[in-house]
Amino acid sequence: MAQTSSGRLAGLRRLLTPTFVIGAGLVIVITLFGLIAPFFVADPLAVDNAGMHGPTAQNVLGTTQTGQDVLAQLAWATRGSLMVGVIVAVLALFLSAFFGILGGYLGGWLDEVFSLFTNVVLILPGLPLMIVIGSYVQQRGLLLISIILAITSWAAAARVLRSQTLSIRNRDYVQAARIAGEKAHRIIAVEILPNLLPVMSSGFVFALITAILGEAGLSFIGIGVVGTQTWGSMLFYAQNGQALTLGAWWWFVPPGLMIALLGCGLSLINFSIDGIINPRLRTAPKQVKQVKKAEKAEQVDKADDSAEQEEVMA
Repeated sequence: MAQTSSGRLAGLRRLLTPTFVIGAGLVIVITLFGLIAPFFVADPLAVDNAGMHGPTAQNVLGTTQTGQDVLAQLAWATRGSLMVGVIVAVLALFLSAFFGILGGYLGGWLDEVFSLFTNVVLILPGLPLMIVIGSYVQQRGLLLISIILAITSWAAAARVLRSQTLSIRNRDYVQAARIAGEKAHRIIAVEILPNLLPVMSSGFVFALITAILGEAGLSFIGIGVVGTQTWGSMLFYAQNGQALTLGAWWWFVPPGLMIALLGCGLSLINFSIDGIINPRLRTAPKQVKQVKKAEKAEQVDKADDSAEQEEVMA
């Protein structure tokens, strides 16, 4: 138990890098804004005669063409985009774990069927499929769009989890659990799943990024979520209102900036998790430093040799 606790503490120390702290800070601030700000802003759908004016004391981020408060829209859109991202990430994580871990551990014909199905889903063109489904479905609610995005984003993670499971299931402690008569579901939950948590965490973060960007793209072309405001819908209405042509930067810059900041934060978190998963990434900086030190030492030796030769010549 002491070794396990010390190992977990060491893993936590490796995770808490400046990269992770900055990324987590960005994600936490944006998440808190999406959770708390909607309770303190005006009605995002309220129309006013004073439309298309810049930031003022009353409207911190200005108004839209119809006088709607941009800050209020941004607050509700942040909540909507985060909801889509979390739902898609959870669904994609469940599907990838089910097909990847279960198939990889049990093997046999079940693994072959799961692998075939995963490969078929993997080669499906995600964006065209989402556009086709979104175009034919009229009532595009938040849950439906989330399911569509999840269906097209789990297969790659499933292949990674399957390969990791195939490696883990042949280790001694898993074989010992089998010989002891442990059931398959307990071996997966106790022996295999904890070893896959870093990989699954990285897949969850990547699915979250992909979902938010995918929803923003669908909403921007007019086939996104209906009835729920998101960052993509804000950009869609800003484009239709000719915000860029009219110079109304306060209408399209905030949602675009929020997408960029959240994507940056999640990417930094993903890089930090990759540094734990991949030992090469962990040792690469040390190796680079050692190479640089060796190069400097070699340069110093060459300089000393040249100086000695000049003294001899003199």
